[in-house]
Amino acid sequence: MSCCLFGARKKGGDLVHHDTRDTEDRAVASTKNFSFSELRIATNNFHQTNKIGRGGFGTVYKGTLKNGKEIAVKTLAAESKQGLREFLTEIETISNVRHPNLVEIIGCCADGNNRILVYEYLVNRSLDQALFGSRISIKLEWDKRAAICLGTAQGLAYLHEELVPHIVHRDIKASNILLDKDYTPKIGDFGLAKLFPDNITHISTKIAGTTGYLAPEYVLGGQLTMKADVYSFGVLILETISGRSSSSSIWRGDKKSLLGWAWQLYEDRKLLELVDAELDDFLEKEVVRYIKVALFCTQANANRRPMMSQVIEMLSRNIQLNEKELTPPGFFQDSDASMRSKLKSSECSTSQQSSVTFAITQVTPR
Repeated sequence: MSCCLFGARKKGGDLVHHDTRDTEDRAVASTKNFSFSELRIATNNFHQTNKIGRGGFGTVYKGTLKNGKEIAVKTLAAESKQGLREFLTEIETISNVRHPNLVEIIGCCADGNNRILVYEYLVNRSLDQALFGSRISIKLEWDKRAAICLGTAQGLAYLHEELVPHIVHRDIKASNILLDKDYTPKIGDFGLAKLFPDNITHISTKIAGTTGYLAPEYVLGGQLTMKADVYSFGVLILETISGRSSSSSIWRGDKKSLLGWAWQLYEDRKLLELVDAELDDFLEKEVVRYIKVALFCTQANANRRPMMSQVIEMLSRNIQLNEKELTPPGFFQDSDASMRSKLKSSECSTSQQSSVTFAITQVTPR
């Protein structure tokens, strides 16, 4: 079974893509269709005061429909062929998926040359804004941060283990974790997502994602598995606890990444130094356990990383982790960009190997 969402087929060793128009028509037909006029009115003609975010392929605006319902309107940049593929992928991937920890797509617009996605609006915006933006209006206490980590893990476990075919998100990061009025996390932006059938062990694909969150084996080998999402999630936990971005630009002074710093603190038995200074009331043992779970998720050997269902168990139960099974994390620095550029990628090809069950992490009750 091909993982490709656009009818790609092999011919003479190359990937040949069908016209996306048929795929687009089918995708649009599967969800509510808004007119461009409706969305223009809802966003006050896409006014700058309603701008709430910007992605790689367009801008996101807050809007209000005639019935009073608030929405998030994600516009596709004009003339963006890659953005069109992202547009179609998002619709096909999540139009019929419902989970408390996944952003709900309400509809789309394919009116003339306009390509727009319409999502539920989440009042507390994104996790990166809460963590790294102005903290005057949002103060994330530990109980909220713990719930955000656990809820995100539950959303990923649903994508990886419950849906068939499974879905690899490929861009788990703080800006793609949105927060509702109760700070319930919802995973958004499925434009880079890949379907992952049961009968394959990995997908060989072009590298996509965000520096600082990319699993090293994916960057250097081009082989995608669900463990790439697990790695990204581990980095996300460290950001949530520390209040610091994994962006390498923040760490240029000592040439150490957030993950590298966390591992050094683990080896020095000083993990509490990682905790955000804004946090003043938390259970030290619980925070330390969360940091250790992040380190299990970011191990260099992808096979040693836990499945997301195991991560949920480690986060939600007061258990002692078997640290004898913990190995150092894998790192990817910007200096490796030249190596990444040399990768020979074949988008949407799959490896038809037998599935293997790995013993990843042992969890023992306290």
